[in-house]
Amino acid sequence: MDLMYKSTRGDEYCTASQAVIKGLASDGGLYVPTEFPVFQKSLEEMSRMDYRELAYNVMSLYLTDYTEEELRYCVNNAYDEKFDTPAIAPLREAGGAYYLELFHGRTLAFKDMALSILPYLMTTAAKKNNITDKIVILTATSGDTGKAALAGFADVPGTGIIVFYPKDGVSRVQELQMVTQKGANTLVAGIHGNFDDAQAGVKKMFSDKDLEKLLAAKGYRFSSANSINVGRLVPQVVYYVHAYTELMRRGVISAGDPVNLCVPTGNFGNILAAYFAKRSGLPVNKLILASNKNKVLTDFFNTGTYDRNREFYVTSSPSMDILVSSNLERLIYLIDGCSSELTADLMAKLSKAGKYEITQEMMEQLVDFYAGFATEEDTLAEIGKLYEETGYVTDTHTAVAGSVYRSYKAGTGDTTPTVITSTASPYKFSAAVVGAIEGDISGKSDDELIARLSALSGTEIPDAVASLSSAPVLHKTVCKIAEMEKVVLDFLK
Repeated sequence: MDLMYKSTRGDEYCTASQAVIKGLASDGGLYVPTEFPVFQKSLEEMSRMDYRELAYNVMSLYLTDYTEEELRYCVNNAYDEKFDTPAIAPLREAGGAYYLELFHGRTLAFKDMALSILPYLMTTAAKKNNITDKIVILTATSGDTGKAALAGFADVPGTGIIVFYPKDGVSRVQELQMVTQKGANTLVAGIHGNFDDAQAGVKKMFSDKDLEKLLAAKGYRFSSANSINVGRLVPQVVYYVHAYTELMRRGVISAGDPVNLCVPTGNFGNILAAYFAKRSGLPVNKLILASNKNKVLTDFFNTGTYDRNREFYVTSSPSMDILVSSNLERLIYLIDGCSSELTADLMAKLSKAGKYEITQEMMEQLVDFYAGFATEEDTLAEIGKLYEETGYVTDTHTAVAGSVYRSYKAGTGDTTPTVITSTASPYKFSAAVVGAIEGDISGKSDDELIARLSALSGTEIPDAVASLSSAPVLHKTVCKIAEMEKVVLDFLK
């Protein structure tokens, strides 16, 4: 029988392909599998697979209503020459840890790993479910999802994509990547607000029944490219299995040995995928959650209280500048006995009061996690320290994880082999990275900083960055939070 998916807030069930199409449940909840599938191949067998074969084997467990032909078509078209390394996700040893480089796709961020396949999963799902409406991807981004989604869905027949981002809350490279995006079916809009504002505005449109009816009458339906979509989450499970099997191939571990997974996270999707991998049979010791100065998740895991009523900080790791971590809802549902009623109640408290508290019994189920945070000073110091020690250069988000891992290892003495997810290319944050390594960068242009980063890291400037300075700006829309729906309707006419 096909694995079914259920809403975290009610009794809404659907197949995997239906969950991919819908993105968000009609009751506002997120879809979770009704049970966790267990790996059908042994770790030894999976260690002999290349990335594409591994992706098929892992994803087929979760996306059971896709035929083998359909899923292999999606996998083979996603993980191709658009990645600049045959390994797709190389593993680099540096400073006593293993950095899983997830930024070798066309937009230089880990979002490419899932957003390269999501358009194929979605268009295949539409055919399977006899959907003829145009699918409008509506997405909020803190910097990286937007460009990766735009690149994936640009000019894909039967789709349109609208991305909202915080106008003053992303790096210059991140913004240029989005506003220079080509494609007749694309729209990018900056908002006067932060990522949480953009995300709340998008969720509001998803739950607006009158808007849904209006769009349906015109032949449109919304879906999401954010990690709330099962089609984003499941492909991310793959690269944790890939990292484990790569350590096996190198002789660092044997099948069954535990590893730690250290993940920089803001919206909780990336580390949730690691948790899914563990639930499916990956031998994971600790899931190390790394936050930046916006440490709402760290506080939650250490106290049991989620409280977004705090100052919002704009940091050098902007993709983590988030105070409402949407994917945490899935974990809450799983640790509260899969109670839709309790989950819905906690999410209502978060919406109304900005906080909620879980029970001691639920806290005890978080034993797999360790949560820490890095200040801005910690983050920049980690970039400089790792470069001085090893010559390896990381971006700011990866440095948050590196800093938290240093603290974890020093405090616990845990020597379990540890994989740190390297979520973005340092070229996307050249000013912060070069400044962390060399000090004062005042007076240097973006191009000069990028060239200097190339010299420091001994790597070629990626085409995705080199081409930005001459690319025309095609998207100039900036709006207030209250104007987001109007922007969508104007675009769809």
